Amino acid sequence: MATRREFIQTTALGAAGMTLGAKSYSRILGANDRVRVGIVGYSDRFRGSLSPCFLGLAKEMNFEFTALSDIWSLRREEADKFFRSKGINLKLYRNNEELYSAKDTDAVIISTADFQHALHCAEAVESGRDAYVEKPFAETMADARVALKAVQKTGKVVQIGSQRRSAANYIAANEYLNSGKFGKIVMVEMTWNVNQPGRWRRPNVVPLLKEADTDWKRYQMNRPPAPFDSRKYLEFRLFWPYSSGIPGQWMAHQIDTVHWFTGLAHPLSVAANGGIYLWKDGRSNFDTMTAVFEYGSPNNPDLNFQVVYSSRFTNSAGGTKELYYSNGGMMNLDTNKITPEGGLREREAAAMNMKANILEPYDLPGVTIETGADTGGDPMTTAHMRNWMECVRNRKKPNADIIAGYNHSIANIMCTACLRTGEKATFNEKTQEVMAGGKVFQY
Repeated sequence: MATRREFIQTTALGAAGMTLGAKSYSRILGANDRVRVGIVGYSDRFRGSLSPCFLGLAKEMNFEFTALSDIWSLRREEADKFFRSKGINLKLYRNNEELYSAKDTDAVIISTADFQHALHCAEAVESGRDAYVEKPFAETMADARVALKAVQKTGKVVQIGSQRRSAANYIAANEYLNSGKFGKIVMVEMTWNVNQPGRWRRPNVVPLLKEADTDWKRYQMNRPPAPFDSRKYLEFRLFWPYSSGIPGQWMAHQIDTVHWFTGLAHPLSVAANGGIYLWKDGRSNFDTMTAVFEYGSPNNPDLNFQVVYSSRFTNSAGGTKELYYSNGGMMNLDTNKITPEGGLREREAAAMNMKANILEPYDLPGVTIETGADTGGDPMTTAHMRNWMECVRNRKKPNADIIAGYNHSIANIMCTACLRTGEKATFNEKTQEVMAGGKVFQY
């Protein structure tokens, strides 16, 4: 039975002209047909990373941009000017209803505000389009369930923007861990630290946005109605419930590798704390946070392990780290090296009549992430975009499919529930709800 919140989700889609269950459009692609791709949201992320990666592959893969939907007139004008300079004439649409009604696209790339991704994904697949959907996949479980149901019902190819899943070093790490050579994971430590007061701020653009030039009601979708606010529109990553901030933007990438490497769908429990300790600029999302996750099996505690995640905007020491530990050593996905560091040495083992447990050093393929840059660019996002294009043609499951997105959303929402309520969070398998303090977590 659908919850009241999911009814609201469906109503929000219906208001945009994309009621779930409506007959969808889908062109049957031949092997040599060019795939026509629409742009949903001419965002910074799209312009800075997704578009260059797509354009770099378009000729080889026989894909093309044909249309763009953005509810802000300025963004449509900017897109038109940019793509015309590239010799590409886009059809420009004021919203997704117009885009999908036109039937001049086979697939879309969705790079809108964090809270919109899941419902925009549902719109796309219900209209008969495959989709590349930026992460975080969803910021509420109600949104996540609506989108998951739509994708599973339509069978459309959906790639979530968790580009680590297409990177050579992470693929090799997954293979190594699952070979059994590493041993049981006993602990994971992750950090993402910057010193950037302007991170996610758009001070030069915020004054340009006028309510008359956009569709504020459509922008808010199913979030609680609020007066027009150009900061919440353009700096949405700083404001709940338009974004969870650190969990959705940064942790989503890193916690997804835990799910991938272990095959676990979500944490057993999460405890977290944080605050706005320095950058007091009106934001509601924290500039510093730490979370502790327990992963494993509720029926077999011997399989359990802990993940500690910390992140701050206020000091960049430590950078971006992903450290996996076993009793025999460490896998460092910053240096891409597996070492015996911290492993059980002969002296300590002999004292307990045990044998030493020391990993053989091993180098993973080298791919690095710049902390101060967006997490994608070449080579990861290019590889991820290529994988999506291939799957649109061969109809195989992409590297970061809908289940990967649904699962990282569970972890993110559990973390957000802790940060927002101060309570420990768990997940109810039966209802597919995040629980905090014995109550269903909602914005």
